[in-house]
Amino acid sequence: MMYQTNSEQETFDFGAALGAGLQAGDCVLLTGDLGAGKSVVARGVASAHGVTEAMPSPTFVLMIPHEGDLPVYHFDLYRLEDPDEFYQAGLQEYLGGDGIAVIEWPECANIAPPGAVRVEVLRGEGDDQRRIRVKAPENLQNRLAPWRID
Repeated sequence: MMYQTNSEQETFDFGAALGAGLQAGDCVLLTGDLGAGKSVVARGVASAHGVTEAMPSPTFVLMIPHEGDLPVYHFDLYRLEDPDEFYQAGLQEYLGGDGIAVIEWPECANIAPPGAVRVEVLRGEGDDQRRIRVKAPENLQNRLAPWRID
């Protein structure tokens, strides 16, 4: 399904609506160009689970855990030079566990857990518009209906 947001706040709200339907063990794979809004969606997902602290991009540390009603493990794998670095660091331990894994740049580690929610964030027209393609179960798609365009 394809969705559209028209501001950073709407993109955050979109992420929050998605996050509200996630539970422990779920994984969200975020793809898209640099600066497209993946981190904004990630912050929205985390906010749905009570994360109120700042969420800087974990680009240089690969993963930052955030505490809420469920742990949210925010990954940014952009700087991986080899997919094996993900596994050598033991980060696979955070997938399918007690929290929600939100992974930016999953393609850098060839990560594709079964049942993962796939979110591609694309730039739309103008500076703030985003087109967001989502592959997810129907119950999650229904939560995103206000932004649906197809």
